[in-house]
Amino acid sequence: MSAEDEYTAEPFVPQRGGLPALRRAAADCHGCPLHRDATQTVFGEGNAHARVMLVGEQPGDQEDRQGKPFVGPAGKLLDRALAEAGIDPVDAYVTNAVKHFKFTRAEPRKRRIHKAPSLREMTACGPWLAAELAVVEPELIVVLGATAGKALLGSSFRVTQVRGSVLEEEIHGRRERLVPTVHPSSVLRADDREAAYRGLVSDLETAARVLS
Repeated sequence: MSAEDEYTAEPFVPQRGGLPALRRAAADCHGCPLHRDATQTVFGEGNAHARVMLVGEQPGDQEDRQGKPFVGPAGKLLDRALAEAGIDPVDAYVTNAVKHFKFTRAEPRKRRIHKAPSLREMTACGPWLAAELAVVEPELIVVLGATAGKALLGSSFRVTQVRGSVLEEEIHGRRERLVPTVHPSSVLRADDREAAYRGLVSDLETAARVLS
């Protein structure tokens, strides 16, 4: 049975070395079938000693092409919301629960349409997130959206029920404080974009207060 059939990134995660070693190793991860169609692994980026780690769902189309997380429209909106809430994006570490872009195409050569990763795929990618948390040791995790919440807190997670609150949970063997909020891409899709944006900023202000 191949590694991707096992659905775990565990064999690919190095036992020592910091974020550069993890990033190099993740580039060759075949821990689930998602690597086949994606352009490349999109690993986390940012301050290796960040006080806050932001965890999203998975790379989007632009992230997949550029190899960096949150470089598309949602990322730009997130940076603006963080700054408005009083969190310097430069001081944060940003990553995704799943490191490969999962998508469908309506027709060959048509644009790639984002498809939510399955719980099995999120679980397969969990060892990378655990390794990032162990290296960065953030004081706070900001959970961006339902998929990231399910990856960190289990399948019963509902972002609408807990957004903007401060949670304390054991995550990958570490006691963590978390503030869940919506994914910035949902703000871009909202009918009332301004109200959705204000809600995101309000949740991030809660995170800023925890860090103050």
